[in-house]
Amino acid sequence: MMNGFVLGGVSSGVGKTVATLAIVQALEDAGHEVQPAKAGPDFIDPSHHEAIADRPSRTLDLWLCGKDGLRRNYHRGEGDICVVEGVMGLYDGDGSSTAMVAEALDVPVVLVVDAKAGMESVAATALGFREYADAIGRDIEVAGIVAQRAHGGRHEQGIRDALPDDLEFFGRIPPKPDLEIPDRHLGLEMGGEAALPREALREAAETLEAERLADVASEPPEPETSAAEMVAGTGRSEPSVDARIAVADDAAFCFRYPATLERFRERAELVTFSPLSGDSVPDCDGVYLPGGYPELHASELESAGTLSELGELASDGLPVLGECGGLMAMSESLTTAEGETSAMAGILPAEVTMHDRYQALDHVELEAIDGTLTATAGETIRGHEFHYSSADVAGDARFAFETVRGDGIDGDHDGLIEYESLGTYVHVHPESGAFDRFLESVGKNS
Repeated sequence: MMNGFVLGGVSSGVGKTVATLAIVQALEDAGHEVQPAKAGPDFIDPSHHEAIADRPSRTLDLWLCGKDGLRRNYHRGEGDICVVEGVMGLYDGDGSSTAMVAEALDVPVVLVVDAKAGMESVAATALGFREYADAIGRDIEVAGIVAQRAHGGRHEQGIRDALPDDLEFFGRIPPKPDLEIPDRHLGLEMGGEAALPREALREAAETLEAERLADVASEPPEPETSAAEMVAGTGRSEPSVDARIAVADDAAFCFRYPATLERFRERAELVTFSPLSGDSVPDCDGVYLPGGYPELHASELESAGTLSELGELASDGLPVLGECGGLMAMSESLTTAEGETSAMAGILPAEVTMHDRYQALDHVELEAIDGTLTATAGETIRGHEFHYSSADVAGDARFAFETVRGDGIDGDHDGLIEYESLGTYVHVHPESGAFDRFLESVGKNS
């Protein structure tokens, strides 16, 4: 049994991640085993969750996973209480808003409200967010608030007194400079680079009411179908695949969902390697290059030699699957926003350029033109795109997908195919079936 609640914000930038980390710390200090999770497709916030909770954060996104898949992912977590950090404002987003995730899980919402310049208005904001759920027919319970950037004393008491009896005050996060996480393009810096000081989190945790938060949490329903039943329903076999998958894993390739690695380990053999460190590509049947920050390490990737080796192996027929940053690394070259160009693996007929402003941000749906590494002809898969780069592709480039929703590579297509390899701007979750298809495509018994 793992009870949980969703931490929703009144808007983006309200401090949900800091509040989540402080709550995780407070609950752990109170003796709970906490499983962090993230509503939405983000990779960065979960890295901060893991740095504090010391366990991978679960990805809970209705668009990527569907309702059953979302519940499956939740119930694969470990611990006695799950803290789900929301995305954007509580009601924002048409594919998988925080409110939609809370409704699918049937757990309460704790609202993060910026209190730096208000008391009664904080209560009015919380009340409005609760009443809005009824107005739009969303079946969620806003149980109470955490006041972000709130002082103690008269400020805290004024907020408490202003709240109606049926909205609880679960504590506050004090306004402190050491509770700020630096950011850059794509969002905050990763948890391994800029984890908040444990001492500062413990100090913030003392102003939170951990046991009242634990008491309000509830257990979501079980999924209607198990993971085994889901896979069997697609016509794919559940047993293991005779395949060895090599996954790039370093600061340049750090965007992957825990469930993806779990899926690889469940059905095949998984090994990791670091292109940044110049590791040789392991002996394997397929390579997975997840997203990340190759643009921050472009010259090092060029000089390390691993990408050059990978290009030669791909030209000899080794299947390589790259997502976003992986696509960038599979290209012929990568030019940074400062105008510095580095050679990449040269697998795909594309030259990639970084920009100062993001080029795509959306939930995505793709339809396979022909059979490819991750989908059969005509099959649709859902994912997410968020990137600051664009790809200038050769005129004779072959695309794997038409974009039903999203921008893809050229607005109409995504997924560049070359040799037996595929590079796409879209991140997909294993609940899409894409990684099962990949395993079965490269497996020796396929």
